[in-house]
Amino acid sequence: MTDMHHEVVSHASEEKAHSALNTKTIWKVFWILLLVTVFEVAISFTAIPKVVLIWTFIALTIVKSYYIVGYFMHLKFEEVPFQWTVLLPFVLIVYLIFIALYEGTALGLIPG
Repeated sequence: MTDMHHEVVSHASEEKAHSALNTKTIWKVFWILLLVTVFEVAISFTAIPKVVLIWTFIALTIVKSYYIVGYFMHLKFEEVPFQWTVLLPFVLIVYLIFIALYEGTALGLIPG
């Protein structure tokens, strides 16, 4: 039989260490998101070609969504099968939207 006192004390100290790690991680993610956002705003006022700017914004938005979903929505800490269960439908929906827009543009239904 285990000693209940030591189990509770060790569990409490693990939670305290885990919460300190979480606070540190949250601040790190906050600063990363802030820097990416400031970079997005800064490059929006430059003379970069519009196509390059759009693809840069798309890439930076994907980076920001990774940090938001991974850390603030805790998906990074879930089991891998659950991560795929959440992410795969999203990827397929984005793909279907891309295909619909591409076909609409090719058929002349959407001005492009």
